[in-house]
Amino acid sequence: MKIIILGAGQVGGTLAEHLANEQNDITVVDMDADRLRALQERLDIGTVTGAASHPITLYQAGAEDADMLIAVTNSDEINMMACQIAHTLYNTPTKISRVRSPDYLAHQEKLFTPDHIPVDVIIGPEQLVTKSIVELIANPGALQVLDFAEGRAQLVAVRAYHGGPIVGEELQAIRQHMPRVDTRVAAIFRRDRAIIPEGNTVVEADDEVFFIAARKDIRAVMSELRKVDKPYHRVMIAGGGNIGATLALRIEADYQVKVIEQSYERCRVLSESLRHAIVLHGSASEPALLTGENIESTDVFCALTNNDESNIMMSMLAKRMGAKKVITLITNPAYADLVGDEIDIAISPQQITIGSLLTHVRRGDISMVHSLRRGAAEAIELTARGDAYSSKVVGRRIDEIPLPEGVTIGAVVRGEEVLIAHRDVVIETEDHVILFLVDRSRISAVEKLFAVGFGFF
Repeated sequence: MKIIILGAGQVGGTLAEHLANEQNDITVVDMDADRLRALQERLDIGTVTGAASHPITLYQAGAEDADMLIAVTNSDEINMMACQIAHTLYNTPTKISRVRSPDYLAHQEKLFTPDHIPVDVIIGPEQLVTKSIVELIANPGALQVLDFAEGRAQLVAVRAYHGGPIVGEELQAIRQHMPRVDTRVAAIFRRDRAIIPEGNTVVEADDEVFFIAARKDIRAVMSELRKVDKPYHRVMIAGGGNIGATLALRIEADYQVKVIEQSYERCRVLSESLRHAIVLHGSASEPALLTGENIESTDVFCALTNNDESNIMMSMLAKRMGAKKVITLITNPAYADLVGDEIDIAISPQQITIGSLLTHVRRGDISMVHSLRRGAAEAIELTARGDAYSSKVVGRRIDEIPLPEGVTIGAVVRGEEVLIAHRDVVIETEDHVILFLVDRSRISAVEKLFAVGFGFF
């Protein structure tokens, strides 16, 4: 596939790395020649230095015969204009644009149509990050919560703690503890090393365990792996920007929410749009303010400013002063690797955005992609097509499917039913199959496995 990526920032660069390794013809466009040179030194890609929305730049990048244009520059307006020009001048088949402004997104159904602004797929990072944080607050103790099949199944990461019912026992003991709840452990990461779980795999304390289950069973399964945290009630948000404001709006009816914002003008805007949340003017790095607002009784502290260093320092301060859980927005991947135990969950907007982009870029009938562990692993949802004659998976039991090394099937969603992937489950056409890849380089082999042969009409 010939793909043009506009913007060589962290999202564009990471996306280029993913796609170049999957045998695509990639060209990256950016104004910064040094940034492009650094990308080209480590990736087999083409580059063009120039303004992303200029017709001549798109022509030089190969827009005349490109299959897809992905606009992820830092400017919403440049992204949208580039899609318009690619559509009007070069008839580019698929156009994907990152749009951050809530004002544009509030009218996206009317704005983004072939007759107006011809963008086929809108990626809104703030909305994606907000959704991720909402799920984490709704599932106390989870490190990551990912939806599949429109939320009917969820993949959840938790850290196994001393005292958990099956810590020190084999995984097959889960079924004995919970005979009425079905689940499957898709992968275990132990000291950053991936383990493909078997029934006799023993769970150790501090293991990062990824399990999949029907949404209604998630809390019961978590209780087997760790002491279940009590439901959260009090949430403090540091930063009233797009993400902080959107999060407050989403959760203020269900939780006691306080928003701390340094800009007085922004505080006024927030106080007018929020109905239940309390808006505080000040800095969350001031111990006196945190003490005055009872940080010691706060269930979740969310550091969501646009400054990584501030987010990290505020989170460490809040944790030391008594906040039970801290969730920290970190855009620099180098920082995410350095944070210690005082930060419970580091949220990476880039990785969340990459997963959403890959959903629309990957070959085959893929309806969901989630990037995990800062891009090292992936969870994907594929729809099985064809029949027993044209497909390598349809009509076969799971234990008969030749899965690539490092790939496991976690669950199968059939209509409204969630079938946990035991060996005797037979894949049917139109099933949504949820797979976990501890090595994302195996994605090409997975796509080929699910491809429909010539026998299918």
